[in-house]
Amino acid sequence: MLCCSECGSKLLYRDGLRYLSDGSTVQRWLCRNCGFRFSERQNSNTMSDNKGKRQICAVIKEAKNLTTAKETTNLAGEIGKQQQDAKGKIIEFAWKLKREGTSEATISNYVRFLNHLQSKGANLLDPDSIKDAIALQETWSSSTKSLVVAAYQKFASLNGLTWKPPKYKANPKVPFIPLESEIDTLIAYCGKKVSTILQLLKETGMRIGEALKLKWIDIDFEHNIVTLNETEKSGKPRMFKVSAKLITMINRLPKKNDKVFGNRLVSSIVSEFTEQRRRVAHKLQNPRLLQIHFHTLRHFKATMEYHKTKDIIHVKELLGHRSIENTMRYTQLVSFESDEFHSATAKNIEEAKQLIEAGFEYVCDIENVKLFRKRK
Repeated sequence: MLCCSECGSKLLYRDGLRYLSDGSTVQRWLCRNCGFRFSERQNSNTMSDNKGKRQICAVIKEAKNLTTAKETTNLAGEIGKQQQDAKGKIIEFAWKLKREGTSEATISNYVRFLNHLQSKGANLLDPDSIKDAIALQETWSSSTKSLVVAAYQKFASLNGLTWKPPKYKANPKVPFIPLESEIDTLIAYCGKKVSTILQLLKETGMRIGEALKLKWIDIDFEHNIVTLNETEKSGKPRMFKVSAKLITMINRLPKKNDKVFGNRLVSSIVSEFTEQRRRVAHKLQNPRLLQIHFHTLRHFKATMEYHKTKDIIHVKELLGHRSIENTMRYTQLVSFESDEFHSATAKNIEEAKQLIEAGFEYVCDIENVKLFRKRK
């Protein structure tokens, strides 16, 4: 009985005629089971041959599929191994930097840059692929690229890799200086710990890494003094006279260990602040708030101090700079006009004290009344 040469089924449909070169015709069939089409003569005369050929083709096809699958598996395995090796190298790199005394903020940035390069398909153990990955980042500024190059240069040095770093010239930008009211808005709307950090940075100009190293023994609650001993970037130790408001905010934090802000990492607190800042900016419809970072408050403090004192040495000591060249950038940042200030008066010492603690600066005396002002 006629059956399908492909699957052996006997459930067949007639599927027209096949016309041969000699003018004769043969019946064509369609298998209802597998859909294979064949002619009657082909089925009867060459069934065994075709079946054998199809079996051979099937074996070859399967072999090709297996080979391709094996190659794909091997390739995926190789890529996975490279990624795992790179991840281990990054962890090892971070630990080496830690042993060298590199600041946590610098380590965090370097690791972030290396992870980003890897996510772009670069092989951290192949310097040429790093050059390609950096060059293809069209959204990166020259300054960003120079920072990434510096990060990989350090990675290559610690891992014995030789490469000629590409030359990207950093283009310094004028720091964004927010209004004091905008900073105060963030302080008011952020969580307890983040708002305390913001107030601290606003009043002292510390780096975020320095703030997170503060210990309870560094806070003089009686005299409102904060002492910074563990500095970053070879900065000088310094002492700050702070407001009663800040001291109260610090005193309300939980005292779980010897550090004021606990064992929080810079990356962790930055992520928390970024999310809170985004919500506040959206709620108040003020996109300028999104430009405020922890380091922005250092620029704000330096600018305000120079505006009040016109003493660049004072600003240099306040920021802990070793070189005055780093401080000079703040001398021409903002030109303040008189209408950019709130004014207030004090008739006695207690009122004057409250205004000073609120951030007002003394201007002059008129008719036995002291005039104060504070930037809007």
